Amino acid sequence: MEISAQQVKELREATGAGVLECRKALQETHGDFEKAVAYLRERGLAAAARKAGRKARDGVVELYSHGGGRVGVMVEVNCETDFVARTEQFRNFAHDLALHIAAANPRYLDAADAPAEVLESERTIARNRALQEGKPEKVVDKIVEGRIEKFYQEICLLKQPFVKDESLTVADLLKQTIAAIGENVIIRRFARWELGEAA
Repeated sequence: MEISAQQVKELREATGAGVLECRKALQETHGDFEKAVAYLRERGLAAAARKAGRKARDGVVELYSHGGGRVGVMVEVNCETDFVARTEQFRNFAHDLALHIAAANPRYLDAADAPAEVLESERTIARNRALQEGKPEKVVDKIVEGRIEKFYQEICLLKQPFVKDESLTVADLLKQTIAAIGENVIIRRFARWELGEAA
């Protein structure tokens, strides 16, 4: 099947992948745009997983102010080289991340960062609620785990749906960025302040 330059261009704009990768994806999927997007995502995520162990000590501290200075965010995003740290794609990722943090107000980077006492308290609340709703004892544990997962999605940055595209989590966006940039990228830490909130 002949793949047109327009098809390659559209796929490239949608995924950020290179011209040759887009052409190959379209050839492999016989011109099916959706399948080509999935093909590129799978290959990119596999490549991202291989890069995840590499050292990332360069990067940027992105500052973001929202609502006329009512919300402020500072996030440190690291990559492997200063060359990548200066690219528009990397800077846009850091900016989008800061914007997401301002909007979604995560408390922790990932589930492993949530203190045990917070999780234990949340588990107790979820268990009591399930029992009060009259759920059978044999399914309560499953309900509790489901509610804990939902809790993680509310409080953990990497598990939250990305505010600009809720079909992706922030972790998915991070993996896509690693695949597109070709270097390991790490969200090191973040802080969010809101005017008038208690310290």
